[in-house]
Amino acid sequence: MHMSTNRETILTFYQAFRSKDYKTMQSCYADNAVFNDEVFTDLNAAEVRAMWEMFCMKGKDMQVSFSDAVADGETGSAHWIAHYTFSKTGKKVVNRIKAHFTFADGKIVKHTDHFNFYHWARQALGLTGTLLGWTSFLKEKVKKEAMKNLKKYMAGR
Repeated sequence: MHMSTNRETILTFYQAFRSKDYKTMQSCYADNAVFNDEVFTDLNAAEVRAMWEMFCMKGKDMQVSFSDAVADGETGSAHWIAHYTFSKTGKKVVNRIKAHFTFADGKIVKHTDHFNFYHWARQALGLTGTLLGWTSFLKEKVKKEAMKNLKKYMAGR
């Protein structure tokens, strides 16, 4: 029973993302959910729900596609690709992401996205990303900025 439920949750999540339906995306998470990727670390449920809302509201030209959604009793995964313009630089980005999920009662309790930060930085930040994208300095700077933007977004809604 849970295998199909968990896969349905993944499909529901990405179909909602594709149509920028952040409310449906938010409903896929349990209240004790945690999220991590190369930029956002240890987000709680409120923060991850706000992050997807922010991406949907601000990502005007964002196009999302996904594939390979699989799940078993407790875990699942999918590949997804985001095409968008990075607002800070106006540069086009194609980010290829592998998502891993852990489920409880059909809801996401743990969501971890993996992508190549250097590849992302080269696209989003141009020369700076090409020269410094491999450094922990740039990664930390991007992480701080991203968290600041998320907190600001959460405070303003």
